Amino acid sequence: MKITYLGHASLSIEFENIHIIVDPFITGNELAKKIDINSLKADYILITHAHEDHILDVEAIAKRTGAKIVSNFEIVNHFGNLGLEGHPMNHGGSWQFDFGRVTYTNAIHTSSFPDGSYGGQPGGFILETDEGNIYIAGDTALTMDMKLIPLQTELDLAVLPIGDNFTMGIESAVIASDFISCNKVLGYHYDTFGYIEIDHKKAIDTFKVKNKELILLDIGNSISL
Repeated sequence: MKITYLGHASLSIEFENIHIIVDPFITGNELAKKIDINSLKADYILITHAHEDHILDVEAIAKRTGAKIVSNFEIVNHFGNLGLEGHPMNHGGSWQFDFGRVTYTNAIHTSSFPDGSYGGQPGGFILETDEGNIYIAGDTALTMDMKLIPLQTELDLAVLPIGDNFTMGIESAVIASDFISCNKVLGYHYDTFGYIEIDHKKAIDTFKVKNKELILLDIGNSISL
């Protein structure tokens, strides 16, 4: 499994024959200007919630690639009205896709489309695959619900928001890693704009003191499980 950071909360996840895009917000992110959305491959697009900084490029990518949108019922219905194929989910539900089992998890945040219409309840995803298990938290506060995750799934990697202000920050993310029993964390949702700029060294050191690893990738760079 290869995971590429596309900036903000956007990821590309590649298996041998499957390509997944998570929360594509690329063309509106000045920091991600080197990423060409027309070159991205996608069989699925996973969407955690309806805010513009998570859905901006969904329509363009899905129309070009034919990718199936996986999200809550309201978001899938929204894009279905635009002629895009989707698979609706809701909190606590799981589905077996061709790349593995996906569970839609709780998140504490808000969710509305750019026009203010209702975007359903925000969430995150657990992906259980032959190549590893990862938790993509989405935009969320620290929540006790995270303690339920290791009761069902042993994680190899957690993708957690660390920018603070709109989501949990560094200190809360360290606690979240305890809750989910995963000491390897890929940070996201940081640096895109002033409210969520972080001190990279301080963030990494805060995790290191707790014998945990925080990975901060440059946009366009990847890690493998």
